[in-house]
Amino acid sequence: MYNTITGTTPLAALTVSQFVEILNKGKTPEPSPASLPTDYTDGFIYGIAGIRRLFNVSHATACAWKNGFLKPAVRQHGRKIIVDKAMALELFNDNK
Repeated sequence: MYNTITGTTPLAALTVSQFVEILNKGKTPEPSPASLPTDYTDGFIYGIAGIRRLFNVSHATACAWKNGFLKPAVRQHGRKIIVDKAMALELFNDNK
């Protein structure tokens, strides 16, 4: 068996651990959870369609709720509508 692995060493002459070691040499280490990018969109829903999906209601009902009890959770700039999901669910639970 070979002690050193060169570019001319046949694959059949390698042990499994040597082969795995060669495969892992080129890989970059997995990023730690602290260095993963933060998803800032996780707590938000977008548009009337987002409200419809969250509460499973019709378009007309979603529009009425957006302008009604959900108003504190809604931010709108022109046609862009962003709703804070946690606040919307809390307002929905408080609404009678």
